[in-house]
Amino acid sequence: MITGLSHVSIVVPDLAAAAEKLEKIYGLVVDEAKVNDEQGVRLAYVNLPNARIELMEPARSDSPVARFLERNPKGGIHHFCLTVDSVDSTAEVLAERGARVLGEGKRQRNVHGERIAFVHPADFLGALVELEEHHG
Repeated sequence: MITGLSHVSIVVPDLAAAAEKLEKIYGLVVDEAKVNDEQGVRLAYVNLPNARIELMEPARSDSPVARFLERNPKGGIHHFCLTVDSVDSTAEVLAERGARVLGEGKRQRNVHGERIAFVHPADFLGALVELEEHHG
């Protein structure tokens, strides 16, 4: 079911400025930005040995990330992501145990084409959790 930690996602108002700050202060290198049209975000990753830090900025004004920035203008942690062996079977087990998996069974994919789903924050100690199907 749950196999590891993939990433922690931080919403930022300016992806380039955030990348510059992480490199200048922490020596972290941020990969090239990509766009996930389905989610309405531009994102880039810091690759660490055991997980990634995902930086996201809105790609359009109606995205959930844009709404997050309206409430948190300086940005902040948006979610963390757990890797799972199967999004479908994990979502089914979690639902049977009382957790709400968002999206009504709609098949979502991340920028890398991997299957994803989200668990409602109220069902994971107040934190939004992304489930990411990862093989290998």
